[in-house]
Amino acid sequence: MTSRIGRGTKMQVTMHAEQVHEKGKISMEAHAIDWNDVWKEQRRRHHEANRNSTDAHFWDTKDAARRFYRMAQENNGERIQKTLHDLPLTPSSRVLDVGAGPGALAIPIARQVSHVTAVEPSEGMWSVLEEKIEEERIDNINVVRKRWEDVSVAEDLSPPYDIVFASYSLDLPDIRTAVRNLDEASSRYVYIYWFAGETSWDAMSRELWPLLHGSSFVPSPKCDILYNVLYSMGIHPNMEVFPFRHINRFADLAEAVDHFAPRYFAETAGQKEILREYLSRYAEPDGDTTIVPGHSTRVKVWWEKADSPA
Repeated sequence: MTSRIGRGTKMQVTMHAEQVHEKGKISMEAHAIDWNDVWKEQRRRHHEANRNSTDAHFWDTKDAARRFYRMAQENNGERIQKTLHDLPLTPSSRVLDVGAGPGALAIPIARQVSHVTAVEPSEGMWSVLEEKIEEERIDNINVVRKRWEDVSVAEDLSPPYDIVFASYSLDLPDIRTAVRNLDEASSRYVYIYWFAGETSWDAMSRELWPLLHGSSFVPSPKCDILYNVLYSMGIHPNMEVFPFRHINRFADLAEAVDHFAPRYFAETAGQKEILREYLSRYAEPDGDTTIVPGHSTRVKVWWEKADSPA
């Protein structure tokens, strides 16, 4: 039997071949992207818009750290309860909490496991964490007062850990090295919590930056870049996307303005008035307090060591 290929069929075959060629080029080009550099550049632009002040710097004082701890307890401790449910904790588990803050997670986790190492560089945060440890008479948390990028897994920690996690704490310039060190410290599980898409505070910044500073706001790198960094490292993680609500609670609107002013670099009387007017549109009364609700889409990324390269 003789097959017949008409002109239209030949064109289709030719177009298909060209499409395959173009897809191959795109695939090769995507493979050639250094996603760690993409992360670094997005983070550089974000910090440049933020006057080279890190997001974590906002929580450096003890008062801010205590507020952060209280905020974690809002909504019946939703974030805490979800994380405790997510992590495969057992009485014999040894856990590494990277960017532990004031201990909102480290302290309840310590009640369920054998040992917790909490890495936290901010003096405000680790001082409140150590206060909480003493108040609650917890004796199985070791606090390492260092930035994760300055930590030596072999010298500063006591690996291996059954579970290593970083909860919204990897605002670091070299995410690839940060992940490699998380993986190195773990004997089994690694969990990273991060952000997907625009958060409510990104949206606030996007609207406020032109009004306050006459420039555009640049958000921090999100989970799309993080996933590609992991994939380029040979790590093929599990992912779960979920919505999250949080509440900032204040005595009144004036306290809210005082709280947010450093974050948005509102320094002059005029800038603070712009911020006050903006917050007044979103603030809500709640009993004898004022709340500023927020929301974001978040992602849990995790893998077992068998899934990561040797």
